[in-house]
Amino acid sequence: MFQLGKTIVSEDIIEKDFVCNISKCKGECCIDGDAGAPLEENELQIMQDAYPAVKPFLREEGIKAVEEQGLYTTNEFGEHETTLIEGKECAYVIFDEKNTAMCAFEQAYNQGLISWKKPISCHLYPIRVQDYSGFAAVNYHRWQICDDACSLGKELQVPIYKFTKEALVRKFGEDWYMELEKIAEKIKEEY
Repeated sequence: MFQLGKTIVSEDIIEKDFVCNISKCKGECCIDGDAGAPLEENELQIMQDAYPAVKPFLREEGIKAVEEQGLYTTNEFGEHETTLIEGKECAYVIFDEKNTAMCAFEQAYNQGLISWKKPISCHLYPIRVQDYSGFAAVNYHRWQICDDACSLGKELQVPIYKFTKEALVRKFGEDWYMELEKIAEKIKEEY
């Protein structure tokens, strides 16, 4: 672990490789799990504003889940998450012709209908950020369904921090990311 600004960063994001292999996993991370994707407080209004443009992309069961539960849910710890369909997949999951899960928000974004790509927690994955008073912990979240992504990342020699560059810049800023690159180079030189 090392400190970077107001973050404590796991060296795993530099040392471990990862490239999503969506053709193998079919977007399982949007379907599996025991909770919705974590949402930041500032994302709640963004979701509200974007929903009219996103709704036409949704499956019937996703619309029903949102109508019954709301655009997001709040867990027992007061944390906000994306709504789930019957406690399973994210309400915002849609499927392509190959039955690969995709994000309805991202599809609306790709078509220029909204300016928000998707929840930052989804964009950052496999990185998870936990906010504490005074700092944020930036960690690699290992999940068996991503084994193919780890294999592909190793084959292509793409460390997690490079795979998630766009999302890390979105979350922490360009300066933070440039500092992370410098630290990564120093760590690599030590090996």
